[in-house]
Amino acid sequence: MPSGRGQWAIARSARSHKGYCSKGDLGARSAGDESVQRLSALIVPIGGSHEAIRRPHHPSRRAKLVRSPQEFDMPVTVYDHPLSPYAQKVKIALTEKGVAFDAPLPEALGSGQVAAAFHAASPRGEVPALLDGDVAIFDSTVILEYIEDRWPEPALMPETPAQRARVRMIEDVMDTHYEAINWGLAELVHFGRGEGELADHLRARAGQQAHQWQAWLTTQLGSAPWFNGGSFGWGDLAVIPYINGSVGFDLGPEPGTALHDWQQRANARPSVAAANAAATTMAMGRSEAARAGMQAVRTMLERGEFKREYRDHRLEWMIKSGGIDVVLDGLARDNIRFTPEFPS
Repeated sequence: MPSGRGQWAIARSARSHKGYCSKGDLGARSAGDESVQRLSALIVPIGGSHEAIRRPHHPSRRAKLVRSPQEFDMPVTVYDHPLSPYAQKVKIALTEKGVAFDAPLPEALGSGQVAAAFHAASPRGEVPALLDGDVAIFDSTVILEYIEDRWPEPALMPETPAQRARVRMIEDVMDTHYEAINWGLAELVHFGRGEGELADHLRARAGQQAHQWQAWLTTQLGSAPWFNGGSFGWGDLAVIPYINGSVGFDLGPEPGTALHDWQQRANARPSVAAANAAATTMAMGRSEAARAGMQAVRTMLERGEFKREYRDHRLEWMIKSGGIDVVLDGLARDNIRFTPEFPS
């Protein structure tokens, strides 16, 4: 695997922050041993995806926060994968509000054979899902809405209806249009989809699209320090996981630009630094073990034992960018999948 690519390189824009997430020993040796299974779980959401792979349970990976003075009942649970930008949004929001939470990594994430508790919270089998007492919520945007209603202070939404609509639009763009770019690049770089001219074409299209959306984001930011305006908030936590993901593909904002300066400010916040540190720990940086594990997973992909999720905006991105042959090849090899049907 080329070094410095994808979420593996998030350390390039992340700052270390202790006290939020536990660290695990994530070595890898061969396709058959436990460490490669752990590596397989590690790479699950590269590009924002939630993949089907079994992995052993590791209680030490539960991220714990010091209990907040706001909360004296059962702590919130966020079903998480540290590399998922969707889950990162939720963890950043909770941390900004001082809400204590546990962040377990579900077993068999996305396989359709997940543990009952996770399946009950997330019928799609995707992270994040939030548990607050008897309340169970899936979908990161719906979770953010709940968090803002449940713990209104400090507010993450701007004050006026127009400002709130604007940051919601920003979030929608990042969750769909922008996420698909990072995900598509992960398909090419990490999972070997497409070859030769096709791969070159898709990478070029992804680069063009990322720069176009970053220009749009720069306009949205304007002269303000934050997408929310005068303070960090909803608009910022909705953008930072994806911009950090672009850095790993050498598509981050140019130094000296307003968007790059904003990225540095956002990554310096403890809430964002905690999410970045958890992602960096899970990804093992750019170690030889990480590269060996990725190669093992690619072998599993070629045999159809590991499947990538091609849902809605990701499928659209691959087709409209010229990768219909990638989709057809994945269907023929049975190594892509779609969102499972909800249970009756």
